Amino acid sequence: MNRIEKLMEFLKNTPEDSFLKHALSLEYIKVGDDVAAAGLFRELLAKDPGYVGSYYHLGKLLERSGETAEAIAVYEKGMEVAKKNNDRHSYTELQVAKEELED
Repeated sequence: MNRIEKLMEFLKNTPEDSFLKHALSLEYIKVGDDVAAAGLFRELLAKDPGYVGSYYHLGKLLERSGETAEAIAVYEKGMEVAKKNNDRHSYTELQVAKEELED
């Protein structure tokens, strides 16, 4: 059983587990399935908007697909969440990604 299959099996038992959804999204990225990854990141963030790490990865996926305005919006939302959670590291990471995209 590969990693994607294992994560999907775990998600059957705990379908709302944000960590597992995030991990599965990253595995989809590794195999080149950006559409599945983006969909899962969006689903995760809709249900758990405080899962700040997913904003960065979703933004990067949107950048790669040429969706610059949406990527910036995702970074900005992630920055809001990081600021609210006093997560300086994530805030800075998202800010840098946003600024690089705007240049």
